[in-house]
Amino acid sequence: MKKTWKHDFDIAKYSKAIEEHPDNYRAYNNRAVAYQKSRLFQFSIADFNKALELNPLFVQAYINRGNAYQEMGMLEHSIADMNKAIELDPQNSMAYNNRGFTFMLMGKYEEAERDVRKSLELSPNNIYALNSMAELHAARKNPKEACVWLQLAIEKGYNNWSYVRTSKTYDNIRSAPCFRELMLKK
Repeated sequence: MKKTWKHDFDIAKYSKAIEEHPDNYRAYNNRAVAYQKSRLFQFSIADFNKALELNPLFVQAYINRGNAYQEMGMLEHSIADMNKAIELDPQNSMAYNNRGFTFMLMGKYEEAERDVRKSLELSPNNIYALNSMAELHAARKNPKEACVWLQLAIEKGYNNWSYVRTSKTYDNIRSAPCFRELMLKK
């Protein structure tokens, strides 16, 4: 099934669940994710807002909405949502990772590293945090360190090659021999 069809299917599935149970905050969150993946951000944000209206303690909706804001370039909003997620669940590894990644996009590398390291402290095998650390070192134009972290992420199971090949976060190290070698393996 093509991804666009899957997202359309998911939107329809969760719309039906919402119709049957209008207080189902998880269905709003899940439909919001499907809208986000379809790049329909206005609908996505509206559904995350509804999920949080129904359950203001639903940490995952703050993380997901923060991710949507990040994709939209609304980085301060993303930080605010990750802060709320961390306030509600200080042990949530992904909230720290995602806030760290947003800080990296803002050029706030020290804050980014602090958060990604906290994510790895909470979840040492978090492949997304390992990749974020690689991206952080790439942003800092440190290809050798970036490659070490990317290799570790790969060893732990990270395999989003399309992302690695196209993400602007790796642009600073694309010509580095270690990065090209990693790309040849996949």
